[in-house]
Amino acid sequence: MGKSMTEIKFFHLHGTKDGVVSVAHINEPYGKDSEPVVSIGVSLDGNIKEPEWKVHIPYENIDDLIEALQIAKEKFGKDYIPDETAIPLPFDETIGGD
Repeated sequence: MGKSMTEIKFFHLHGTKDGVVSVAHINEPYGKDSEPVVSIGVSLDGNIKEPEWKVHIPYENIDDLIEALQIAKEKFGKDYIPDETAIPLPFDETIGGD
């Protein structure tokens, strides 16, 4: 079949002038017979076809991602006021990317 992409939804990125978040389904993202993924892209200039940042989420991890986003929204949403007793998570140089 080969790599193919189907746009699912895109929406304005809050706090930006032209930024958009795009969500798409990608078949065979890493070559023949690779599992499909959901691609989440962020473009600050509104180019949904060439986002500056993107992440591919295997369908098997979508429920975990939704749960994590819901927790983030409930605990740290727009009305979040930091608790002065909160302790930052330790910095781990092995997490993250370049």
